[in-house]
Amino acid sequence: MRFRHPDGSTVHLAYCTNVHPAETLDGVLAQLRDHCEPVRRRLGRDRLGIGLWLARDAAHALVTDPSALRGLRTELEHRGLEVVTLNGFPYEGFGAEEVKYRVYQPDWADPERLAHTTDLARVLAQLLPDDVTEGSISTLPLAWRTAYDQERATAAHTALTTLAERLDALHELTGRSLRIGLEPEPGCTVETTRDALAPLTAIGHDRIGICVDTCHLATSFEDPHTALDALAQARVPIVKSQLSAALHAEHPHLPEVRAALAAFDEPRFLHQTRTLTAAGLRGTDDLGEALAGDALPDASPWRAHFHVPLHAAPAAPLTSTLPVLRAALTRLVGGPHPLTRHLEVETYTWQALPPELRPRARAQLVDGIAAELTLARDLLTGLGLKELP
Repeated sequence: MRFRHPDGSTVHLAYCTNVHPAETLDGVLAQLRDHCEPVRRRLGRDRLGIGLWLARDAAHALVTDPSALRGLRTELEHRGLEVVTLNGFPYEGFGAEEVKYRVYQPDWADPERLAHTTDLARVLAQLLPDDVTEGSISTLPLAWRTAYDQERATAAHTALTTLAERLDALHELTGRSLRIGLEPEPGCTVETTRDALAPLTAIGHDRIGICVDTCHLATSFEDPHTALDALAQARVPIVKSQLSAALHAEHPHLPEVRAALAAFDEPRFLHQTRTLTAAGLRGTDDLGEALAGDALPDASPWRAHFHVPLHAAPAAPLTSTLPVLRAALTRLVGGPHPLTRHLEVETYTWQALPPELRPRARAQLVDGIAAELTLARDLLTGLGLKELP
C-alpha cells in the first residue's frame, strides 16, 4: 500500500510474511497464493505491499538462479503484490516448534550473516517495482548479549562496513539504493535505540541505519519522541519501522493479572519481559521466568515482547502498547517530512496466541492481517497522508 505524504514523497506500508512459515522458494510462492493475494483481495486493493521474509535456502535459490528470481518477480506482479522491504532478521527455522534463542544465530560476527544479507540485497534489487529505486532490509541488532566480546564486536563492525561497500557497488550496478536497519530488541547487544547510537555512528555510513520496531521500543519502556529525537540528532537514518504492539500488564502483582499473562507464556518464541523501576530497567529473558517467583519486581507495570494483533488488544486485565505505536508513528510520518518511508506491520505470533485467540482457519488469519492493515491505513490517513491506488 502506498501513501502520499504532504511533502510529496511516497510512504510504503506492507505486512511482514514471517507470520507464514516457509523455508524454501516453493513455500514462498505458496504464501503469495494462499495468504498474500487473499489479504489484498480482502482489502479491495489492486496492489499490496509485503515485507518478504526469505529464509537462507530460499534466498540462496534465488540468488543462484536468475530464472527463479525472474519467476518470483513475475508471480508478485501477477498477484498484485510488491516488495520494497525484506525482513532479514530470522535466518532459518522461524516456523519451528521452538525458536527462542535460535533466532539470534548467526550473528553479525559470523560470516554467514554477511553472506545471507548480501544475498538478500541482491534479490531485493531485482524485486523492487520499476518505479521504485529505494529498498530496505531489517536485520539482527548485532548479536544476543551473551558471548559478545570485543573481538566479536570488531568482527561485526567489519562485516557491516563490508556490507555497506557491497551496497554501494550494487547501487552503481543496478541503480537501486538499498539500506540495512539494525533492529533493537530486548536482550540483544543493541537492546534500545540508545544502544544503537554508538555502533552506528562508528560505522558512519548512510546505508547502515536502524529499524524501529514499536513493540521492542515499548517493551524497553522507551519514550518514542525522546528515542526518535536522539536518532535524528545523531544523524542515524531510520531505514524502516515495524508497526507492532507489545503485551502490557498494569498491575502484575495481582494474581488475576499473572494468570492472564501465563496464557501468553508459550514454548515457541522468546518473550522478553521488562519493568521500569526507580533503579532503572529490569527484565527477564522470557515471560515464564518473570512469572516464576520474584525474578522480576512487580510494583510497576510489566511489558512483554509478544507481538499482539494491532486491532485486537488482549482482554482485561491486560492490554497492548498500541498508544506507543501511535505516538511513534506520529513522529515518524506526521511531521513536515517523513523520518522513514518504509512501514511494515509485523505480527508474527498469531499461532502463538492463547488457543482461544488463534485463527482457526486460513480465512480467519487473512481477516486478521487485513484488519491490522486497515488500522494502520487509518492511522496514516489520520496524519494527513493520502492513500494511493
